Amino acid sequence: MMKLKEFFIPFSGLKLGKHKFVYEIDDAFFESFDYQEFNGASVNIDATLEKMSTMMELQLDASGTINVDCDLTGESYDQPIDSNLKLVVKFGEEYNDEDDEILIIPHGEHQFNIAQYIYEMLVLAVPQKRVHPGVEDGTLQSDILEKLEELQPKEQKEPSEKTDPRWDDLKKLLTDK
Repeated sequence: MMKLKEFFIPFSGLKLGKHKFVYEIDDAFFESFDYQEFNGASVNIDATLEKMSTMMELQLDASGTINVDCDLTGESYDQPIDSNLKLVVKFGEEYNDEDDEILIIPHGEHQFNIAQYIYEMLVLAVPQKRVHPGVEDGTLQSDILEKLEELQPKEQKEPSEKTDPRWDDLKKLLTDK
């Protein structure tokens, strides 16, 4: 997989303290991971890198929408995304990203790539069960929903106005007293 070059953070030239980076995530980002679950994406990532003398802390904040298909109706909708991730970056003998919260990069490295972290954070930010907001509030008009309603067991119908004439005659006897 091609490493997404724009997601390299070149920390070696940065002064100690906090540094902001901003990324716009769209469909192409997920395509580069061969991920096809989403129809589209428009997510803003604010990355804040705090450089300290022996380590760094990275805070990723994501906000935006990811367009997905509703599990019930198949209709696509924009799923709001609001997620964050904190990553501690330390230096060690060799590269190690096995821990979700700690990245170890070799001494002498001058940059690291955050694309994988952004990707995982966003995939996990989308709910497992995807339900169009219009399904929950009843505003979604969809052929599939109408079909589902048609196939639902019907409630008992209201008693009809027509009555059995034999009963009518009996009732007359009661009222004719």
